[in-house]
Amino acid sequence: MYYFGYLALVLAMLFSLLAALSALMDLWRNETKNSKRIELAHFPVSLCLLLASAALLHALFWQDYALQYAANYTDRYLDLFYRLTAFWAGQPGSMLFWALVTAILGSLFPFMPHYRSLDQKTRLWFWVFFHSIMVFFTLVLTTYSNPFIMQTPVPADGNGLNPLLQNPGMIIHPPLLFIGYAGFVIPFCLALAQRLSPEEENRHTNPWFQLTRPYLLFSWMFLTAGILLGAWWAYMELGWGGYWAWDPVENSSLVPWLLATALLHTLAIERRNGSFSRYNLLLISLTTISTFFATYLVRSGVVDSVHAFGQGAVGTPLLFFILSALVISFWLSLSYKTSSSLPDLLSREGLMALMSWFLLALCAIITIATLWPVLTRTFSDTPTGLDARFYNTVCLPLAAILLSLLAFCPWLSSGTRSKRHLLCFVTIVFVTAGLILAFLGFNKPIALIASAASISILAGIVFQLLIAKPRPHKRAWAALGTHLGLALAGLAVAFSGPYDTEKDVLLAPGLSENVGSYTLTLESIRQQDGPGFSALLAVLRVKEGEKDKGRLIPERRIYEKFGDMQFSEVDTIPSLGNELYASLLGLTQDKKVLIRFSIKPLVNWLWIGGLLMSLMPVFGLAAFLRNRQSQSEAKSA
Repeated sequence: MYYFGYLALVLAMLFSLLAALSALMDLWRNETKNSKRIELAHFPVSLCLLLASAALLHALFWQDYALQYAANYTDRYLDLFYRLTAFWAGQPGSMLFWALVTAILGSLFPFMPHYRSLDQKTRLWFWVFFHSIMVFFTLVLTTYSNPFIMQTPVPADGNGLNPLLQNPGMIIHPPLLFIGYAGFVIPFCLALAQRLSPEEENRHTNPWFQLTRPYLLFSWMFLTAGILLGAWWAYMELGWGGYWAWDPVENSSLVPWLLATALLHTLAIERRNGSFSRYNLLLISLTTISTFFATYLVRSGVVDSVHAFGQGAVGTPLLFFILSALVISFWLSLSYKTSSSLPDLLSREGLMALMSWFLLALCAIITIATLWPVLTRTFSDTPTGLDARFYNTVCLPLAAILLSLLAFCPWLSSGTRSKRHLLCFVTIVFVTAGLILAFLGFNKPIALIASAASISILAGIVFQLLIAKPRPHKRAWAALGTHLGLALAGLAVAFSGPYDTEKDVLLAPGLSENVGSYTLTLESIRQQDGPGFSALLAVLRVKEGEKDKGRLIPERRIYEKFGDMQFSEVDTIPSLGNELYASLLGLTQDKKVLIRFSIKPLVNWLWIGGLLMSLMPVFGLAAFLRNRQSQSEAKSA
């Protein structure tokens, strides 16, 4: 079974290699009549990767510890759900999952109605780039990161899945990220293909960003959801009370998201006036390459992270691939001759371009800061990383400026009175919200600007949807809903971070402690055993004045397979206002427990806003498909 799985990976590599070389030969000989066979090559590639994935899932399902991967990430205590999702718990399995999703998305692309509008040379160049990427994936899987390594003797039980990963958020978080990463490959390959195609007319009538818009929205949507779930996992599982620590792995997924967000806005400018062609080609290239760079950070051991895979041989081929892709992308982008001019800075397009440059500045800062230990290693024997204070000091002001620009951007670039009135309305809301919040004591400058900007965005969207005439077209709902979610998330971050109240309290049963307006009473301490672990539980009663708010039962667990390592299981009392959060830090010799109790204002609006941001692009996808269908019907008529 497992030799068969490995053979499937080898065959996938050979099919991709032959397809890429055949496409190159046809382009060199200027022959495009036989392109059909090259287009069909993606089917056996996808089939082979599906078979390899089935072989790995077979080992996980049946707990076959003869396969090293199954022994490393499962054991007899693990539920079936976690056994199967251990598919992407380790480095080889997650790489296989990423390759599989990329192959499937590539196989779906020729079935898109707009694919047939591409000229033959553009199609051939697309498959050259796509199959080259698939060759890289399968080469890594068959050499540097092989999921089908066998072992003898066969252990009686596996090592088990890291308890930190035994959480629904963390189980779903990685595949969402990989699906998002995979989706950017299609527009990236088509953008490069159209750049190399001599068919100028086709390039302008069917540009790559129009043909692959579903992939762009799909990828951005899944990447957003993946990052959101990762933040929720950190908040609920790590026990430190936060949802973002500027960890290198967190940063590595944020950079592609920032680049993709910048791209979606500058593509809107190109759709309207044809400018930013070179810039957008470079942006889609950097977005896709940054997904591989994110993987490089996780898998190479170049930086330390709480949830990286550690040092591995896959880092070297990843770095080579990244550098090669950068050279090709910069060469094609910078040699792209365009005659477009920059938009007026005080127009909607100008402000969108400015927002894009701010997003790029954030990417540059985050990337350099993440790699700071590596960069300082050249001139220091004791390289040190930059902590969260640096990121908060540098990045949060830029984020507040971005929110402010977004508040005013929709009301520019129009000479009509209604637009000017709406611009005045949003300005008044911005100033009024800032003054009221400052009067109420929320006067930290960056948080004040960000919260006032978020309220202005919300007010502007509500005005657009309920009052302004004409009403926004359904095609605009995706952007409006996404901005609404971003405003809610911005408001949550502006309050839950700077105005968080946190206190470590030492309690014995029956004793109480005041934290803010809340009284925390320890009712009992008890032991509890579960499958493969023992847990210490603290039962806490929380009151606000005379009002009972409920119980908090945080845990501290020790797992049989992980020695003396202790794992926290937090508990919360949810609220749309102040969420109450508790984690159990330890037990003293005199039977007192150390509790970290936090009051998180508006934190749940982060998850609500993030959910909106993850779902609203569906309206954009639906609008695109309706538009394409109507165009096809018009052509048929």
